[in-house]
Amino acid sequence: MRNRVCTFAVVLLLAPVGGIGHVLSAFPGSPVDGIGPLSVDRVRQVGTVPIARSKAGVPDNPSPDRVREWLEAGDVRKALEEYDRLVARTKQDHDDLLRAIAIAFILPVRQDMREQMRGAAYTALKEMNAEIAVPWLEEGLSDGSGLVRALAAEALAQLEAGRRSPRLRDALSDRAALVRIAALKGLGRSGDRGTVPVIESALEDDQPMVRVAAQAALFELGQGERWEGLVASASAKNPYERRAALRRMGELGDARALPILIEAAKDEQPTIRAAAFAALADLQAEESLPVLIQGLRDPVSAVRSVAVVSLSRMNLKSPQARQAVQSALKDANPGVRAAAVASSLELGLPFGEVAGVVRALAQDENPAIRSSVARALGHGRDPQVLGPLSMLLQDPVPRPRISAARSIGRVGGRSELALLKGALRDQDAAVKATAGGAIVHILATTSART
Repeated sequence: MRNRVCTFAVVLLLAPVGGIGHVLSAFPGSPVDGIGPLSVDRVRQVGTVPIARSKAGVPDNPSPDRVREWLEAGDVRKALEEYDRLVARTKQDHDDLLRAIAIAFILPVRQDMREQMRGAAYTALKEMNAEIAVPWLEEGLSDGSGLVRALAAEALAQLEAGRRSPRLRDALSDRAALVRIAALKGLGRSGDRGTVPVIESALEDDQPMVRVAAQAALFELGQGERWEGLVASASAKNPYERRAALRRMGELGDARALPILIEAAKDEQPTIRAAAFAALADLQAEESLPVLIQGLRDPVSAVRSVAVVSLSRMNLKSPQARQAVQSALKDANPGVRAAAVASSLELGLPFGEVAGVVRALAQDENPAIRSSVARALGHGRDPQVLGPLSMLLQDPVPRPRISAARSIGRVGGRSELALLKGALRDQDAAVKATAGGAIVHILATTSART
């Protein structure tokens, strides 16, 4: 299993910003029949009230109770139909019910036999970014796939309640290195010094990337002397160890990493250069700007993609950075152009400046490119990004539809709920699960603003 996880880690080397979910999303699912039953307890956890049965002879009018009845029966399709009838009658959405339906489209997919489908479900739970997902994410730590367990651990690590989870601490003994690394990152960010002894045990792990994660976690928890261990790993012969050390040095935000990263940006190995560019963006140092601009001339397209994304993450109001990103919109590689679209939108450039590139990429014959531009549009704040996202949500291949649904969840508002509810009727279970996560995210963010 460790060898298999390390194989997928090679993919991550060239996509340091995407995370585990991005790797799993590269494997499209296929249609499935039926969703399966949903625990009533789970429905109640997301804000519904106890079930009230319809009485014989009562007119078949749409009502919240009838929606709940279908959820209890495990027929989420009927629940959605009844919900749509209810909305048509009341002229408004009912957040608790819609949230319950959306989650009902996610949870059963975790039991799918296919790894990529389960990964889509846990990615949807991660996108919810809500503490109500913690129990379900904890269950993901028992999945048979190391990649899926790593995704669940990564999702727990981004939530305060998840970082306090005893299950996350137990994940340090997982047989997959990626899971142990994700758990260590979460524990380091928890601020809980009571975890120091268990983290110190990971310093003896047989995987160098895990040892690097342990050094960084201990540094975050106040052991400043661990910095020297990270510096040593940043010059190790093992490329996985070097890359891990460089990334963590950037994430820790310590200015002492700057000269090390600038030097690593010249390394002969593409994965090391990519790690250095990503870490330089984390440091937010102006001295990084010329290095990242130079990175746009890298001979490896995946490295150029990281460089252009890193430029936008610098948050510099520099005309040089904008000009460099705009130049990348003309790169020969469509993947780099998609990354440049994301960076342009992140920098606040008008959508009109990237519209032509978006149109061409959205019509590319390669579904991976169409998926990339859908992800890129998730960085926009201009409402005009929703037009191409709506189109990509109708793509003939699931993968671009998944990316489009996720991006709509990130940039859309309540007016996009109807669009996502339509995606709940998609033939692909991964698309439906992703749309469910996007709906929950929009409900949470719009309720918070309200």
